[in-house]
Amino acid sequence: MPDPSKPPGEQGPALDEMLCFSIYSTGHAFNQFYRPLLDRIGLTYPQYLAMVALWARDDRTVKELGEALHLESNTLTPLLKRLEGLGHIQRSRDPEDERQVRVRLTEQGRALRAEAKHIAACVREVLDMSLDDLDRIQREIESIRGRLLNRRP
Repeated sequence: MPDPSKPPGEQGPALDEMLCFSIYSTGHAFNQFYRPLLDRIGLTYPQYLAMVALWARDDRTVKELGEALHLESNTLTPLLKRLEGLGHIQRSRDPEDERQVRVRLTEQGRALRAEAKHIAACVREVLDMSLDDLDRIQREIESIRGRLLNRRP
């Protein structure tokens, strides 16, 4: 609805007209949906994403994990410290390059995967969309992210 106090040329876009807000609010809705599922296994959403990345490929450097998650080291390190405190991962210096920190799942971290297996199915069930539609939407969102990250000023 236009703001009657502003002339038509000075009207900004409404929230529901902004793609960025649609993506932001959908991300928030995903976080709300995931919260009770993740509470059952004792993880936050960012911790869950880190674990999913490690379940897909264990024994990564912090840098590699950060690239996979699109997170900077200063955001990722506290998250990894908490996962280590929970006993799910182990961090250690790479013996071949002391500057690198490697992240590995513990037995407990590997076992957690079985407890988390149902989560993806819960998401697919609530979205009630074909796998083709989900894949298409995901590719489109990734394309948007790529364009934003590779923008030229």
